[in-house]
Amino acid sequence: MRGRASRPSEEAHVDLTPMLDVVFILLIFFIVTSTFIQEEALGAEPPPPQTNAPSNPAPAIIVYIDEVDQIRVNRKLTDISAVRGGMERARAENPESALIIQAHPLARTGTIIEVRDIAYDAQMERVNIVRSAG
Repeated sequence: MRGRASRPSEEAHVDLTPMLDVVFILLIFFIVTSTFIQEEALGAEPPPPQTNAPSNPAPAIIVYIDEVDQIRVNRKLTDISAVRGGMERARAENPESALIIQAHPLARTGTIIEVRDIAYDAQMERVNIVRSAG
């Protein structure tokens, strides 16, 4: 360690105060000179109620599947092979009626899906599946 004398190290010191002053002055300048555009809101009004809507909607066609997979079309006990005929008969009486498949919570999913597929094959337009209270 000969020849090396311990000298105090010279540290570079940069004063950032003037830079911060310039930044704040620019910030204030842009805030004061900016203009805010008043945006117009879109008119989101609901459509008017339909005047030509029927006062008495058509009764729904109800297909009930109970816990032992017995099927009833509008309260008439039927077999899976006669479900489509029952649906089409009920639709012939009320062409605008919707189809509701009401299934017991313990009914087999396969039976529910099979009834739904039969309804789609019978060209039923509005098919809803609901769970009965049990």
